Amino acid sequence: MVEDLDRDLFLWVVDHRAAPLDWFFVGLSVVTYAGLLWIGIAVVLALLERRPVLVPAALTAGTVWAADLLTLGLKALAGRARPYETLPAADPLLRADVGQSFPSGHAATSFAGAVILAYLFRRFAVPLLVLAALVSFGRVYVGVHYPLDVLVGAIVGTLVAFAVIGVMRLRPRISAGRRRSGAAPPAG
Repeated sequence: MVEDLDRDLFLWVVDHRAAPLDWFFVGLSVVTYAGLLWIGIAVVLALLERRPVLVPAALTAGTVWAADLLTLGLKALAGRARPYETLPAADPLLRADVGQSFPSGHAATSFAGAVILAYLFRRFAVPLLVLAALVSFGRVYVGVHYPLDVLVGAIVGTLVAFAVIGVMRLRPRISAGRRRSGAAPPAG
C-alpha cells in the first residue's frame, strides 16, 4: 500500500514536470552534492552578519557530512533501487547518482544544513528551510528518488542537526560547571 502510493506519487510528479523548471531542479541537485552548497551558505551568512566564518562553516560541514554518512549506511541496509532502475516511465533528468535510493542523501544534507543554519542565523530560517524543501522535492522531480526517500532523508537530516544543536546547548553548561569550583584561585 505505502509502496504503491509512493510509486504513484513519484509518477505523478514526473508526469507533471514543467520544462522551464527542469534546469532549476537539475541545478539544485548538482550544487548540493556532498552538502557543499550549505557550507557555502554558512560562509555567506557569517559574512553578512559580520561574524567569524570558521565556526558556522565547520558546524555546518560536520552536520551535513554526518547526515550524509548516516544515509549512506541506511542506503546499504535498505537496498532500495532508484526509480529509473525499476520504472520505465521514470525518465530521469539526471543520472549522476550512485548507490541506492532510500533514504535521500540530498534531502538529509539539505535539512541538516538548513536546520543547523537556521539555529545559527535565525532570521534566515524560512528561506533556508524553503531551499531544503525545494532541493528535496527536486530529487523526485528529476526522477532519482521516490517521495518516501526524500521524506525519510529530511527526517534523518533534521534529527542529525537537532543532535548537534543539543550537544552545542549542553556544552556551555558543562564548561560553566567546571569553571565554578569553590576553590580559591591559585596564588601567583
